[in-house]
Amino acid sequence: MVVGLKRGGAPLRVGLFVGRERSFPEALIAEVHARDAGVTVELAEMSAPSALEPSPYDVLVDRISHDVVCFQPYLKLAALYGARVINNPFWRIVDDKFFNAGLAARLGIAVPKTRLLPQKSYGPDTTAGSLRNLRYVDWNELAADLGFPMFIKPHWGGGWKDVSRAKDMRALMVAYDASGAQTMIVQEEIVWTQYIRCIVIGQRDVRPALWDPRLTHLDRYKRAHETMPAMTPELEQRVLDDALRITQALGYDMNTVEFAVRDGIPYAIDYMNSAPDFDVSSLGEAHFEWVVRRMAELVIDAANTQSPVRNRWDELLRSSR
Repeated sequence: MVVGLKRGGAPLRVGLFVGRERSFPEALIAEVHARDAGVTVELAEMSAPSALEPSPYDVLVDRISHDVVCFQPYLKLAALYGARVINNPFWRIVDDKFFNAGLAARLGIAVPKTRLLPQKSYGPDTTAGSLRNLRYVDWNELAADLGFPMFIKPHWGGGWKDVSRAKDMRALMVAYDASGAQTMIVQEEIVWTQYIRCIVIGQRDVRPALWDPRLTHLDRYKRAHETMPAMTPELEQRVLDDALRITQALGYDMNTVEFAVRDGIPYAIDYMNSAPDFDVSSLGEAHFEWVVRRMAELVIDAANTQSPVRNRWDELLRSSR
């Protein structure tokens, strides 16, 4: 069999699930097709798929199912039938910020102190009897542990949605009271002198860069070198290693990992980015070109390799055959 082609000479197919973004998917399609590797890339299509039929795609790149949730079961079914899904749809939807803080700590990566909060409110079917395992939160003890200011945020989600910086107890209570039925976490604030964002592709390639979240969207990469000192070789190697370690543990093939550096120690702040911002206006030309090249290599390799995803039903399916 010719590499890059199915039996019968048909090209291997890569489908992209995307949102409003244009620069990245268009550039990825052009880059893969320019390599003439027997792999085609196109926007994936879904209407009312059958659970009894495999996906027509060999690889699916998921950039939007966190918002368009109906894609999630389709992507899981595609993986069941052998398609390679980037990122793994089973790992991605079980992650949360509280668990990931513990995971990073277990891997030896510095993280902010993190605490989980009970929900502020519950549904009408939840009674006092349902909450017998909960105990009163000692807010003064929590404040003494984390200190003010602290951040309160949903345990799942991104884009800084519903995140608040609480400068005192009153602000913390206001944010908590407004959280409703969401499960929230609180984290200590890391007062940093450098902020570094690592782009990780394929669990193998890492591109660390200074990134300043205080600047406007278009300047965060471009002008970060003006607002903070350069990385030492030792610091750059540490964030590279830590970003790769946490991304491999999460099972992501595309991710961004952000580090806030305090007293020379990089604290992992945000590393659950299964659909990271790859727009050229955000990354700038140099980072964008690197991402497109690495993603093209990833999808071509994935299309030519049997899916490495192994799930618990694999043994059952093999036994039935």
